Amino acid sequence: MEQTATAAARKPGFSLFGNGKQVPGDFWGGLAAMLVALPASIAFGVTVYAAMGPAYAAYGALAGIIGATVMGLVASTLGGTDRLISAPCAPAAAVLSAFAIELVAQGVSPGSIVLLMIMLGVLTGIVQLLLGFVGVGKLIKYIPYPVVSGYLSGVGLIIIGSQIPKFVGANGGTRWWEALLSPLLWNWHSVAIGGATVLVAVVAPRLTQKVPGIILGILAGLCTYFGLAAQDPALWEVTNNPLVVGPLGATGEGYFESITGRWNEIGELRLGQIAGLFGSALTLAVLLSIDTLKTCVVLDQLTRSHHDSNRELIAQGMANVASSAVGGIPGAGTMGATLVSLNSGAKTRATGVLEGLFALVAALILGSFIAWIPVATLAGILIVIGVRMIDREPLRFLESRATVFDFAVVLAVVVVALTVGLIAASGVGVAMAIILFVREQIGGTVVRHKIYVNQMSSTWYRPEAEVRILDQKGDQAVIFELQGSLFFGNTQQLYADLEHEINTRSYIIIDLKRVQSVDVTAAHLLNQVRDAIQERGARLLLSNVRENLPNGRNLREFFEQTGLMDAGDTVRIFPELDSAIAWVEDRILGESESTPEPEAPMQLQEMDLFAKRKDETLKDLEARMQLRTYQPGEALYVRGAPGDELFWVRHGTIRIMAPLGAGRMRHIASFGRGDFFGGLAFLDNLPRTNDAVAHTVTEVYVLSREQFNQIADTHKKLAFNLIEAMARTLAMRLRHAEVELTMLQEY
Repeated sequence: MEQTATAAARKPGFSLFGNGKQVPGDFWGGLAAMLVALPASIAFGVTVYAAMGPAYAAYGALAGIIGATVMGLVASTLGGTDRLISAPCAPAAAVLSAFAIELVAQGVSPGSIVLLMIMLGVLTGIVQLLLGFVGVGKLIKYIPYPVVSGYLSGVGLIIIGSQIPKFVGANGGTRWWEALLSPLLWNWHSVAIGGATVLVAVVAPRLTQKVPGIILGILAGLCTYFGLAAQDPALWEVTNNPLVVGPLGATGEGYFESITGRWNEIGELRLGQIAGLFGSALTLAVLLSIDTLKTCVVLDQLTRSHHDSNRELIAQGMANVASSAVGGIPGAGTMGATLVSLNSGAKTRATGVLEGLFALVAALILGSFIAWIPVATLAGILIVIGVRMIDREPLRFLESRATVFDFAVVLAVVVVALTVGLIAASGVGVAMAIILFVREQIGGTVVRHKIYVNQMSSTWYRPEAEVRILDQKGDQAVIFELQGSLFFGNTQQLYADLEHEINTRSYIIIDLKRVQSVDVTAAHLLNQVRDAIQERGARLLLSNVRENLPNGRNLREFFEQTGLMDAGDTVRIFPELDSAIAWVEDRILGESESTPEPEAPMQLQEMDLFAKRKDETLKDLEARMQLRTYQPGEALYVRGAPGDELFWVRHGTIRIMAPLGAGRMRHIASFGRGDFFGGLAFLDNLPRTNDAVAHTVTEVYVLSREQFNQIADTHKKLAFNLIEAMARTLAMRLRHAEVELTMLQEY
């Protein structure tokens, strides 16, 4: 157990702080993130609770503070994404505000609304936990780069637009373009404070790396504010001052009393009320999950890291359950605070924990300090972050016609994000990316190789006469090796590649070893191919029809369901390509398809190698041979064994297996009745390089080197002819292998 814990501690990301060198960056990153997340969390809380009346604004501020604290502590501790900051966010505020407004309109009491919002937050977290456990988070990994780029730029522009009114000090409710185009609405104190913040935040990193530019920008904004306050006494008032954050309205003694009081009233809720929350909980859970995982994807793009989506969903779910249970606003991984922490030097997930701690300390102890932070300073910092978020790389897509559509995807995501919303932008981007993928697939082919049987033989070694027949007639059969996904986007191109051969060849072999998926349209195409072949009396052979594709589909069962196998003997399925080729070779050579009768053991004089030899000579040779019998799976020799024996097969089948590494073996050759093998090692007197294994009950003649040398002394011509015949057979096999390798390289 101790060893397991030690090993886990050594894994990257197990320690919150990694190594000690990362602590300063995490400290500054957590502090900067808190300065952004805490005021926003308070604002979100006030927005939600204000729907129940002004008296509940203090509850809202408290709920925002609790949310920022608990989300930071729990999500960052359980999650695995470095630098991610979790806090109350806009989607949560939007859904909860609409929820509260609807309940107020129905006449529900404020106390019951508070309780229902607590339960809604808890249910939301539970739904996120379930999404993480069932693996939904993995889907986010497949979002294409143009969508991520457009989302990143869209969020950046939204952040900039939302902060412009605050930057110029315009009244609440003023739209960004109204604030930008109406200087009469500006508060010049606010413009000066925001301008100083932006200037220092941008220039400072070029002068020093010891203190993050974001922190220096905030300090510059504070200094500018107090400089202006020296000239205007009204700025020394913190209450009802629109230029600063203002009092938080939270005290330590009110925390636990408020939380305990709410849970004491939970028994007042009816079961039907709680059940009615599931629809809203599902909606909120999906929105918060997308917001979190999109932030993680953007973070991956900026830091070249890889997050665990499902782990992050589970952590966010736990955080939302904990936050809601103690009266806080639920939230997600937030883009603004996360990027602030990143730009301030954050390195590990400890940043989020520190942000939560800083939020708690700031609310309890430093409330008066937080109250003096200028709103324009926070707006200026977020504007800097927003500008940095805008991805300029897609502008290069306009330089080539091949990537113009990719730029259109980026632009569409940005436009929809600005006009409709980020969730809709994600959907539009993914839809356009799918169209882009289909377009690319339509332009390509799934045919990896096309080759004829007289160019690629099976692993069966056949007599020279049979090889000549196959060389002449092997073009009756064509092999198509397919790859990738067979789907509606490439079926027409596939049929065009197959059409000529379908109408001219007697055997069509389709190898599916490298096929990743097959849809119904592709299966229908194969049915058409089968019908065209059946009309001509030809055969369709399918090899490597796997029962477990990467997408989990049983391909053989799928073909049966789609009717491909409903054609008698027209369609045959083989476990591997080699067995399909061997079957075709047997048909070309005229062998019967019926079950063969048990073969009789072959005598030496029946074998091609010993044809036309004198009976006395063969009797002398046979007397010097051993007759051995092997059971299926039994090895005749293994790799590394001395190559001092020759083998002739009387009956049965031998397979030659070559090592691939890691304990894996590959079938590279087969020998049957009348074949000889083991000649290469016998000729060069080197150890065996592969294994020979009996595939069926097999009987072989075995001639040792010692006995061969004795025969050479008494029957020199026989020994010479034997060596010559072996050399000719080996040369023919090597020549055929060379042709196959050349054809494979060509394709």
